[in-house]
Amino acid sequence: MPPRLLDRYRQEILPRLAEEFGTKNPHALPQIKKIVVSMGVGRAIGDQKILQEVSGHLGQITGQKPAITRASKSISNFKLREGMQVGCRVTLRGARMYEFLDRLINIVLPRVRDFRGVSFKAFDGAGNYSMGLGEQTVFPEIQADKIVNAQGMNIAIVTTAGSDDRARTLLREFGMPFRKESKA
Repeated sequence: MPPRLLDRYRQEILPRLAEEFGTKNPHALPQIKKIVVSMGVGRAIGDQKILQEVSGHLGQITGQKPAITRASKSISNFKLREGMQVGCRVTLRGARMYEFLDRLINIVLPRVRDFRGVSFKAFDGAGNYSMGLGEQTVFPEIQADKIVNAQGMNIAIVTTAGSDDRARTLLREFGMPFRKESKA
């Protein structure tokens, strides 16, 4: 059975996007290619147990084993040596990607304290959206009382939109709660 959001994309969102953009070819319409969830753990330089805990949490959140990232160069001020383990990341595609996006939009973001919407301006110019979360406890898979080290994460949504306006329209159709920006 396909994920709920993927089914909604095929049944409802694609026809609306085709009408709005004036394109009949469904392959020319914007779609989500992948979602990259990453955690940089600078404190892991002194204690590798922190990285193992955070990596386990990221695996629970995404349903996929995280890849450990390593430092690309040495920085003496931070006691960092080239090749040290400093973070983890997961690249989601296909069904897992749509399931994660569905949980992010409908469950996680409303649980964020004082949430007023995600930024309208966090696009990179090519139609990709990046956002950050302050800690992993907003995900229902994580038990807050068992967390020793709270850790934030970056979420990058990569689309085939090509422009920020098309990507913004696509994400709005998925239900992304954008903040109302003031015209200043």
